[in-house]
Amino acid sequence: MALNPDCVGHETEELVHSYDENDAILYALSVGATRDELDFLYEGLGPKVLPTYAVVPTFQVVGALLNVVDGDLLGVVHGAQGIRLHKSFAPRGTLKTVGKVAAIYDLKRMAQAIFTSETRDEEGELVCETEWNILYRFDGGFDGERPPKSAKARAPDREPDFIVEEATSPEQALLYRLNGDRNPLHADPAIGKQAGFDGPILHGLCTYGYVGRAILKNVCDGDPARLRSLNGQFRKPVFPGDTIITEGWKEEGKVIVRASAKERPGEYVVANSWAEID
Repeated sequence: MALNPDCVGHETEELVHSYDENDAILYALSVGATRDELDFLYEGLGPKVLPTYAVVPTFQVVGALLNVVDGDLLGVVHGAQGIRLHKSFAPRGTLKTVGKVAAIYDLKRMAQAIFTSETRDEEGELVCETEWNILYRFDGGFDGERPPKSAKARAPDREPDFIVEEATSPEQALLYRLNGDRNPLHADPAIGKQAGFDGPILHGLCTYGYVGRAILKNVCDGDPARLRSLNGQFRKPVFPGDTIITEGWKEEGKVIVRASAKERPGEYVVANSWAEID
């Protein structure tokens, strides 16, 4: 179906996401958490919930917004992601999220949709906000508005303050999709090839979770409450089984990060990325 630029401003109804310890632990495992992060993997210690879990309550909302925008879903890829945390996630609870089509831009060869959301807890308190940059690779050229220039976060000209190297498993995308993102691009080899890849690719948000964990370990002393926001662009795909290398540079109140796949040196999979730290 054709892209629908006239849907800008559309808001979803309030959609409910209930979760418990099993969901929080599944998410942590799906973004690579290991036994040395037991606080996030064992209910006897909470469990703590990773800040990047903020994307999970919005999966249903984003699905509803994709239906409103229309366009060729085979060409949809994730361009960038932002989250802002207002309080830590409880180990279990019920969250209510409202999403919005904030903008649609014409990139000539492609189109770009910006989705935003607000998630509140059972007391009505704001827990987190998200911003999704969704690229429609086959739907540009409708004489629409061009996007504004985005903020830049370039890596300083010095050695990183930390480097984290972590292998994903060949089944990583199959595990991550159990959080609620069932896009067949991440599971079906035939769909991956139709979309122009060699096969299934890892969810950008799975890579995002790996980056978030690297920041949490190396800058926040493992305390989820200290990570206030995380923004990043997805530049190249990661394939299940790749090794993700995350580099970080600490600055006052924030950290600049980028990530690459060890299998393709010099090719950044996440760039122009930064987090705000308390």
